[in-house]
Amino acid sequence: MIFPIGDTQVKGGSFPYICYGLLALNILVFLYEWQLQLGSETRINEFLTTYGAIPTEILNGEDLITLITSMFLHGGWMHLIGNMLFLWVFADNIEATIGNVSFVAFYLLGGLAASMAHVYFNMDSTIPTVGASGAISAVLGAYMVMFPRSKIKVLVVLFFRSFHLSALVFLGLWILQQLIAGFGSLGGTAESSGVAWWAHIGGFVFGLIAGFFFKSKVRSAPQYYSR
Repeated sequence: MIFPIGDTQVKGGSFPYICYGLLALNILVFLYEWQLQLGSETRINEFLTTYGAIPTEILNGEDLITLITSMFLHGGWMHLIGNMLFLWVFADNIEATIGNVSFVAFYLLGGLAASMAHVYFNMDSTIPTVGASGAISAVLGAYMVMFPRSKIKVLVVLFFRSFHLSALVFLGLWILQQLIAGFGSLGGTAESSGVAWWAHIGGFVFGLIAGFFFKSKVRSAPQYYSR
């Protein structure tokens, strides 16, 4: 397995308060979930069912607030760590470029777009969907358009060695994997794999579109980047 552990950083721009705030908020909410789970399996299940986004309920116009609350819940430590790693690596450059307020709106709208894509492809599902993956996928889509030549530092876990790939290559391979899994899941449901592939794809597409609007904010001067 390979994981991104760093990238070419934007020099200057807005300090990524929102990015770091989202990291902290997601971790704090998960610690609360963990405390519930230690107390009772029933309590954590009730919590995730209450605040996770359930496609059948969303289509009936019920509990629409869960489209937001579900973005801050996670199903386990690895789910949380994976999402927060991608958020930490990729989100700060976008926030530094488009500004704090614009980033909040972009992140939440990306999460909503991702959730609606998941609902569309899983209309009969009664399983609550949780995780920041959809919103973070939007971040990845925008990053691919805005910083295609950024160098992503990738760790190969098996050999504990790292190397660099361009953002275009790394994120291109990432979305290809999501598309293969997403189309492979058609005819089934997300819960069969435990992964909401179409939320990832929907968020990424939203991010791609937004990235073209944001790209004009990226300075062309080489000194805009620093290692």
